[in-house]
Amino acid sequence: MNNKLKVLRAMNDWSQAELAMHLDVSRQAVNAIETGKHDPSLPLAFRIARLFGLSIEEIFDDGEK
Repeated sequence: MNNKLKVLRAMNDWSQAELAMHLDVSRQAVNAIETGKHDPSLPLAFRIARLFGLSIEEIFDDGEK
């Protein structure tokens, strides 16, 4: 799944560790999501969307049209 997490994190000038702290997950989890190695759970996707004030669809793209 493609996502804009790295771009959004950079726009806030946050490290992966700082974003992880805001989301209450590990830095490794943030890295895995950013690189597409892991898709977030639905509750985590909602937390990410709320943190950035966006919808889930604005952050994550499953490639379906």
